[in-house]
Amino acid sequence: MEELAQAVGIVAMAFNILSYQFKKRESVIICHLFGSTLFAISFFMLGAYTGGILNAVDTVRGLVFYDKKKLKADSPVWIAVFIIIYVLSYIATFTLFSKEFTLFNAVIELLPVIGLTAMTVGYSKDNSKAIRLSGLISSPSWLIYNVANVAIGAIICEILSLISIALGIIRHDIKRK
Repeated sequence: MEELAQAVGIVAMAFNILSYQFKKRESVIICHLFGSTLFAISFFMLGAYTGGILNAVDTVRGLVFYDKKKLKADSPVWIAVFIIIYVLSYIATFTLFSKEFTLFNAVIELLPVIGLTAMTVGYSKDNSKAIRLSGLISSPSWLIYNVANVAIGAIICEILSLISIALGIIRHDIKRK
């Protein structure tokens, strides 16, 4: 079962890394949406429930922000709703899923909440540059969480995502100037 979880994580990784190379905001979100869905499955299979829950929520968030004009997703209300859901997911990890509450676990489980909050703010903006910049907060947060949970595909994903973000910034944000 763990091998399958890691394989699903590796496929998810491919989607997430590729997402930062698209110029159009909508393309970035669609590609990232597939990655989030597969990472949710992978994390649940690994027993990393915060990661699983948050990636499932991330999938919903991607759908909302994909059509942000129609759903008025640039409203601060949406950002607040998602942050509340992230915090509730964090709490659920220690209550519903009975993760032992230690200082280490409290910090590790908080990191993906920070990462998704940054990405939610990035998605609420009108350009792919904001998504790439929010990835500079999100990826390191997730990287530490993934190392703690030995999620191999996710670890590789965040390392490569940081490289992909840097390349995307160089290609689309710096070279344009």
